[in-house]
Amino acid sequence: DVEIGHGSSIWYGSVLRGDVNSIRIGSGSNIQDNSLVHVAKTNISGKVLPTIIGSNVTVGHSAVLHACTIEDEAFVGMGATLLDGVVVEKHSMVGAGSLVKQNTRIPSGEVWVGNPAKFLRKLTEEEITFIAQSAANYINLAHVHATENSKSFDEIELEKKLRKKFAHKDEEYDSMLGVVREIPPQLILPDRML
Repeated sequence: DVEIGHGSSIWYGSVLRGDVNSIRIGSGSNIQDNSLVHVAKTNISGKVLPTIIGSNVTVGHSAVLHACTIEDEAFVGMGATLLDGVVVEKHSMVGAGSLVKQNTRIPSGEVWVGNPAKFLRKLTEEEITFIAQSAANYINLAHVHATENSKSFDEIELEKKLRKKFAHKDEEYDSMLGVVREIPPQLILPDRML
């Protein structure tokens, strides 16, 4: 039971396992490579524990999110682990490699780091802007990857040949190094290809 909002991206090697509960991801968020998002059926007191990720959230490479809530425009660093019941409020940041213990609430505008994660300092205005920009960058990057991944094998091979044929060659630099570059005959394209 996994729902992913418009413009959000799930990157290579990530696993979103909404088996015993649900995962909800808002729009414009990114879950980067090799991350794991899972859920819990309930906690000891019977509270249902889905994983909820808001909009424009950045989750760094190899993060583990387990039955937690990340509000809009928050940032989770690479390799961070968030355990059951954690709430990361809007405009807050969890540092890379941090372990956030069960039922911890990270207030808006704060940076938490360490194992276990503790309050480090308040976010600057520049960092809050960075969080929004990070999400926007990944929306654009996802479009580039989707476009490239939709190409046929023949289109990819032709583009590789064209890039090699028309790559900028700095003859002055090559001569300084004593390099003589020759294009292999199989890469020389007929003029009609242009």
